[in-house]
Amino acid sequence: MKQSVQVIRARSFARAGFLGNPSDGYYGKTLSFSFTEFCVDLRLTESSRLRFTPGEVDDASFDSPSQLVHDLRLYGYYGGIRMLKAVAKLFFEYCEDHGLEVPRANFTAEYKINIPRLVGLSGSSAICSAMLKALMEFYGVDIPIEEQPTLVMCAERDELGIACGLQDRVAQIYNGLTFMDFDRALVDSTGHGRYERLDPASLRNIYIAYDPRRAEESGRAHGKVLKLFQQQNCDVVSAMSEFADIAQRGRDALVAGRQDEIPGLVNANFDLRDRIFNVSDENRRMVTVARGAGASAKFAGSGGAIVGTYEDDAQFTALSKALAEIGCRTFKPVIASKADESADREYSAVWRNS
Repeated sequence: MKQSVQVIRARSFARAGFLGNPSDGYYGKTLSFSFTEFCVDLRLTESSRLRFTPGEVDDASFDSPSQLVHDLRLYGYYGGIRMLKAVAKLFFEYCEDHGLEVPRANFTAEYKINIPRLVGLSGSSAICSAMLKALMEFYGVDIPIEEQPTLVMCAERDELGIACGLQDRVAQIYNGLTFMDFDRALVDSTGHGRYERLDPASLRNIYIAYDPRRAEESGRAHGKVLKLFQQQNCDVVSAMSEFADIAQRGRDALVAGRQDEIPGLVNANFDLRDRIFNVSDENRRMVTVARGAGASAKFAGSGGAIVGTYEDDAQFTALSKALAEIGCRTFKPVIASKADESADREYSAVWRNS
């Protein structure tokens, strides 16, 4: 008997932390954007049992013993499937806790990702946020948007032990250009911050550059600083307040149309980070080279990729050439819109035995 099978497709984009990061994990403020050049495409297909299909970050075959050793040293033993499972678990628990009825239907989950690995462009959170979007559409469940990033973060942090904050998940759930205020009283009482979508057109002449050889697990750096923050280390606590102020000033400048203030804030953000984090010489060199070409520059995440501003096309050309000489790829990002990632529902006709 021929029946129709539900198929859900959802997408989450890479993100760049533009100003204020990494204060999101420390009750600060950030300004971030998602962009369309890199993404996770995730599909849920109705099936008889729950299945999770390996994707690009679930490596199970290698060209040689040396590649196996290299990849496991860099990426570890875990891939994307554990993230899909963790989000699914918390989604079903959320529905149960909130009395939300979930239809009796199973799915096969599969994903494709082209976000460069471990260069600070949020590939893992893109997998998780795309999974949540697809699950909500598949089961017809509406979770308040301000709660969605928190659920994604808890899947990574609490279920998988990944050191992370809310910024990446907010950027990928809200999409576009988002200002985030992680006011401590609000976060502690509700589990989420205060999120504001800004006009992407207000952010002009932006570039991103990344070096695929600079892959590094971001949780290592965050873990050390978080301990100092929890111990009320004066330097770290003060720095997080400064990061938040930079993001607030950036938000206010964009809303008021004062684009000329943005490059200085970008550079101040990196200089502050360089004071409290152990920034590697290779990652610092990316910023140094970009600034030498006249552009502003800071990390887009925790290293491996930078984001900043340039003055005109001539400077962008010079910037791209200078960064290419040290192995970096540079491009002008297209900031995503909400319409770019909305989950789509379709039905595919398949043969089933009645």
